[in-house]
Amino acid sequence: MTVRTLLIQQRDDWNHTLASLPNPHVLQTWEWGEIKQQTGWHATRVRVLEEDHLIGQALILRRPLPLLPWALGYVPKGPILNWSDPRAVEMMLDVLETTAREQGLLFLKIDPDVDPDTPTGEHVIHRLTSRGWRISPQPIQFRNTVLLDITGTEEELLARMKSKWRYNIRLAQRRGVTVREGTISDLPQFYALYEETARRDAFLIRPYTYYEQVWRTFMERKMAVLLMAEWEGRAVAGVMLFLFGPRAWYMYGASASGEVRKHMPNHLLQWEAIRVARSRGCTVYDMWGAPDVLNERDPMWGVYRFKMGFGGRFQRWIGAWDFPVRSRVYDAYVRTLPQFMHALSRVLTHLHGRIPAHN
Repeated sequence: MTVRTLLIQQRDDWNHTLASLPNPHVLQTWEWGEIKQQTGWHATRVRVLEEDHLIGQALILRRPLPLLPWALGYVPKGPILNWSDPRAVEMMLDVLETTAREQGLLFLKIDPDVDPDTPTGEHVIHRLTSRGWRISPQPIQFRNTVLLDITGTEEELLARMKSKWRYNIRLAQRRGVTVREGTISDLPQFYALYEETARRDAFLIRPYTYYEQVWRTFMERKMAVLLMAEWEGRAVAGVMLFLFGPRAWYMYGASASGEVRKHMPNHLLQWEAIRVARSRGCTVYDMWGAPDVLNERDPMWGVYRFKMGFGGRFQRWIGAWDFPVRSRVYDAYVRTLPQFMHALSRVLTHLHGRIPAHN
């Protein structure tokens, strides 16, 4: 059988085929590549076929490395294929490794949603290791998440939640918190809340122009929904929900500080986000991010507990893996990277009191 690769140039063709594959991810959509091209990346969209049989797709991002003659490559939350098919895995890895060499990469990073605690995950890890891939010392996305099954009736969904969470949803409603679907004109207000959240929780965020581009692009194409929670006429919290295929992702959340938090707007906001996801045909709600290690001292522990209260389950993925095209240079790169990142973190903390953001 002959393996073929196609470079896809049409948005509808790419997204339609992506949606037909198992577990498609929003970070593999045409739109995500479009956005990243505005921030220094070059996007290549590769479709892999065996004769006329579809194997999978990979949005490959390429970015030059400063002071080096090579680039780094990244397949965000991909590639997308049937990972339980060993033959498909081999063909896709062949294509990715060849592409990495042809594009002059120092290394190529992938971080697909593959469960390591399954026979499929064990096989994928074995094959990656056997082919020279390495666990990445620099993950970009969260390795773990909380997944919520949103099939069934609303009554069944509420019954799966912790009792305190159901109580807080009703409390928010009794205290006059309302939730409405936002528009493009609400983005500056949402960003202001996001800035407030970043200051309170000590994480670095990008400038408004970046988020406006992301949010506007996906909202205009009906692939994202902005929900705003209001109390006594003012916005007190917001959620940006992304939707593609059978899954919805809660990637961006923001809330005001102070006394208003006692009215539990975030509980009602998440409930309404779940309802919106269901109305758009989604069956899984990905709450996007959980601690690397389940430990109460982890900075994300409070956020993790909040997400789990809605009836979710903790989900591990195999994490980020690098394919080094130039092993010796890659080894030197990863040895010096922790020192560089530590120095950068100290500078950012001194200047902003924050740590780097994802995406």
